[in-house]
Amino acid sequence: MRRGSPDLSALLPLCLLGCLAPSLVSSISVNSPAEVHASKGDTVSLYCSFTSTSRPTSRMTVDWSYRPQNGGLPQTFFHFASRPYPPKDGQFAGRVQWQGSPANGEVSISLINATLNDNGTFTCSVRNPPDVHGSPTSHTVLTVTPKASSIRFTDVAVLMVFILLPSAVITLVLIGRMFCSKERNQSKAYRSPIEITEGEEYSMYPSGAKIKSATCCDIYVMDSDDEDEYYSVKQRPPTDDGFVESQC
Repeated sequence: MRRGSPDLSALLPLCLLGCLAPSLVSSISVNSPAEVHASKGDTVSLYCSFTSTSRPTSRMTVDWSYRPQNGGLPQTFFHFASRPYPPKDGQFAGRVQWQGSPANGEVSISLINATLNDNGTFTCSVRNPPDVHGSPTSHTVLTVTPKASSIRFTDVAVLMVFILLPSAVITLVLIGRMFCSKERNQSKAYRSPIEITEGEEYSMYPSGAKIKSATCCDIYVMDSDDEDEYYSVKQRPPTDDGFVESQC
């Protein structure tokens, strides 16, 4: 070996380090919640974020796939490459909305009107060349349950205002009329015969009543001079010419 020539044994480690350096630096990590629970009919947010050593470019792609709960192969239903491509047919047609922002490391989607058939595993996959190593996928198990029926406070309030309240008012009015009618009847039934009402205090007879005139059978015709002897005459009328008893 000539003096001054490089030692090949010293260059070999440097070459290996240079070859492995991209794999150690260029990596990507995708994260999503392990489980998501929702009720039937809800809009479900399927969160997914990523971190990459390279800035996202137009070459970055995102894929969402679904594997049913009862088993089977995963099927890709959503794709992103510079713009979102939602599904046009199949189980999720018209029900997926893009909620991502790749520049901020966000690649989430929303599932509208969740059904019991949506139970299964959703997988989020991100590719951002040259970051091709690391953990480019993440899985989320979605569980959709029937929505429990419940009565809202507003429903109860409307029921009370439009049904119970008018019924209560009508009941109170009817009870009040019954008591008033009862008191009026009792007042008429227990009125004293010597009770004097307004308009009767100056007259012995009720207004409009006819006064019966005395007949000849009810009176005696007396001479004015014999008026003092009335009571004695009443016992036995005299036969004098100055006193005449009616014989009617």
